[in-house]
Amino acid sequence: MADTGNRLRKLLESPNFDPQSYVKQLSQQSDGDRDLQEHRQKIQTLADETAQNLKKNVYKNYRQFIETAKEISYLESEMYQLSHILTEQKSIMESITQSLLSTDKDETAKEMLTAFPKETEEVKQRTLTTLLEKVEGCKNIMETPGRYLVYNGDLLEYDADNMSQIQKVHAFLMNDCLLIATWLANRRGAVKYKYSALYDLESFAIVNVKDNPPIKDMFKILMFPDSRIFKAENSKIKKEWLEILEETKKNKVAKDKHTKEEEVPTSPVRQDVSTNPFEDDEPLDSEELVDLSPEWIQELPEDLDVCIAQRDFEGAVDLLDKLNEYLKEQPVSPRVKDLRGKVEERVRQLTEVLVFELSPDRSLRGGPKATRRAVSQLVRLGQSTKACELFLKNRAAAVQTAIRQLRIEGATLLYIQKLCNIFFTSLLETAREFETDFAGNTGCYSAFVVWSRSVMKMFVDAFSKQVFDSKESLSTAAECVKFASEHCKQLSDIGLDLTFILQSLLVKDIRAALQSQKDIIIEATKHRNSEEMWRRMNLMTPEALAKLKEEMRSCGIGGFDQYTGEDCWVNLSYTIVAFTKQMMAFLEEGLKLYFPELHMVFLESLREIILVAVQHVDYSLRCEQESEKKAFILLNASFLHETVLPVVERRFEEGVGKPAKQLQDLRKSSRTVKVNPDSTMSVV
Repeated sequence: MADTGNRLRKLLESPNFDPQSYVKQLSQQSDGDRDLQEHRQKIQTLADETAQNLKKNVYKNYRQFIETAKEISYLESEMYQLSHILTEQKSIMESITQSLLSTDKDETAKEMLTAFPKETEEVKQRTLTTLLEKVEGCKNIMETPGRYLVYNGDLLEYDADNMSQIQKVHAFLMNDCLLIATWLANRRGAVKYKYSALYDLESFAIVNVKDNPPIKDMFKILMFPDSRIFKAENSKIKKEWLEILEETKKNKVAKDKHTKEEEVPTSPVRQDVSTNPFEDDEPLDSEELVDLSPEWIQELPEDLDVCIAQRDFEGAVDLLDKLNEYLKEQPVSPRVKDLRGKVEERVRQLTEVLVFELSPDRSLRGGPKATRRAVSQLVRLGQSTKACELFLKNRAAAVQTAIRQLRIEGATLLYIQKLCNIFFTSLLETAREFETDFAGNTGCYSAFVVWSRSVMKMFVDAFSKQVFDSKESLSTAAECVKFASEHCKQLSDIGLDLTFILQSLLVKDIRAALQSQKDIIIEATKHRNSEEMWRRMNLMTPEALAKLKEEMRSCGIGGFDQYTGEDCWVNLSYTIVAFTKQMMAFLEEGLKLYFPELHMVFLESLREIILVAVQHVDYSLRCEQESEKKAFILLNASFLHETVLPVVERRFEEGVGKPAKQLQDLRKSSRTVKVNPDSTMSVV
């Protein structure tokens, strides 16, 4: 059989296999329908084996697929950063080369500017004015003195997500800003464009987009929190845009640096010495005490923009810490205020990016550790309260999503086990991550306790909907509550005890379940009492008698053998035996659900159930006239008062930890007494 299967497999796997020829040959060789059915069964078996092998290969390589996808994602991010760095390095090298080769040209240009300064400035401004007359809504662009046009041209804007073309635009690069205007297709006259956006040169970074047909001749402008992709007409124009943008940005930085250096006095001014002994000594000029000339300080705002664009949050916070340490004990001067203003704007942008990283809209995969990077940087920025709030919101959304995605199984207990495993594991991981991230911020721990209560309510809503709203049996509800309580107690290993919160949220549903089960037992007992004939039970078989003995033993009823007779007879009525089994089951299930807030509810339920049986026995004893039946009723009453009720009291005290005084009083007050046979009164 195995050889036949192997031959068939090789035949089907051969590259020259022809299905039509194979079926034709098979039809000619087969003797009848049976041969075709057998051959069909072999092919089906081979297909099932192939499907199983494919599934095994998929499961075997699934983890490798996931890890490979993650590595590809990381590699893509690193290549993106590397491309940006290489572009910057290339621009720097080209600018150095140009500066070395054009020294003579610069001197000639300076001479021309010196000879015709007014004409050159007027020409640049006149050109800019002429072009901006074609743009609708930008009359205030020329209000800034010294602004002139550097470069302009048509571009196509593309969507950053799906790389689809959005619109045609015209870009105007000036010496301090970049203007983007949209194309007005149906407009006649001089105005051809409409103002769209104006970006300061310091507020964005330029990134080259690698050509990957059909995507080519594109570059990206990164400005927080968005980015825009533009496509040039050809590679030459794209190169010109990249080079001129980088050059213009550097010229502006150099000009700003030169302007600041000119503001610093080159030599100290000698102060007049006052001869007035009552005059206070004037403090030294704070401008002279703070040195902001280091290159890393001059380039700090731009470096922060690059770090934010590249998602290098740690590097950005390190730069901020370095600046704060440098200016820690320095006096506050106008230049320091200006620097801090620029830096605070970047801090605001960085904070918004980190807040977005922790928002529930982001992917919730990866567990609590995935948020550690953003949380730690917010804490370093002094935003501990905001970090705590966002972290807990993120984890609450993750818990809610996990609960919603949990598939409802047919068996309630199986669903509750999965629900408890998911919820309490997530809560435990969140608590440990919170302790790691906010170890030095003890003020945040109260927020975590409040959050724990809110997510516990979320858990209890899902728990109650499945256990109590679906009207499950009390035994199933007891097992589910016991399972949830055991999981909750495991949190005490990390110092988090939520048992009281769990109980307070469940007390309403458990109380209703106990009262509902009590009503069911009372109704069933009353129904059996109405049909009571006070006859001995005949279980018919020894197996049934042995099973009943085992059930009574498991309920804690000792000495039951003295109530059994020969030939499978039991010297008790069916009503009393059924009541005993139902009563003991309710007691055990109630003890699993018990906590202090339910003490009186549970105790009163037991008392009401017992009272129905006691009243029935007492009433029957008073009403019965036949001596034999009366003796049988007395035997049942003795079993109820001397065997069952003491076991209930003892088991209740063991489970609760304190005696059931109400049950003791009920047993003492309802002991059977000798009464007038003619009386039909029932008094307890």
